[in-house]
Amino acid sequence: MTENDSDITYTVVVNDEEQYSIWPTGREVPDGWREVGVTGTKQECLAHVEEVWTDMRPLSLRNAMAE
Repeated sequence: MTENDSDITYTVVVNDEEQYSIWPTGREVPDGWREVGVTGTKQECLAHVEEVWTDMRPLSLRNAMAE
């Protein structure tokens, strides 16, 4: 049996480098990632990621370039 994306609720996750992804709700979030409090359909979560993740560079690179 395969899961249909429309049947899955996702959560938006972010890592210490401020890189975003989505993860199926109810599954343990991988080490190094944390939930940001946004859940919904795959499309809703991806729309949120697109809205908030405007600089694709990792945080460490942004900090190094600012010095």
